[in-house]
Amino acid sequence: MAECLFCKIINHEIPSETVYEDEKLLAIKDIHPQAPVHLLIMPKKHIPTLLDLAGEDKDLIGDIYLVANRLAREKSTAQCGFRLVTNCGPDSGQEVLHIHFHLLGGRKLNWPPG
Repeated sequence: MAECLFCKIINHEIPSETVYEDEKLLAIKDIHPQAPVHLLIMPKKHIPTLLDLAGEDKDLIGDIYLVANRLAREKSTAQCGFRLVTNCGPDSGQEVLHIHFHLLGGRKLNWPPG
């Protein structure tokens, strides 16, 4: 999608601070962090929301969780705890229609989240 912000970041048309990249996924630092560690993990495949996932995407979602595991360990949030969140739709706070997961950690995270 030519107009998608995250597709432009994935295609390196917009600069970002990359913390992980492979052939299927990109992880970057969030530009408005809500915790000391706030990363965005996104597939390179354009999928607007969780509701747009198809059966063929199940391995991709598993890969996202494995990368979150790796990054949580690398960023030293694994032992104390972290949160992996995805929003779906406007009422959830999803601002970019490209599925992505927020990895948050480095401080006590309150519940309920808001």
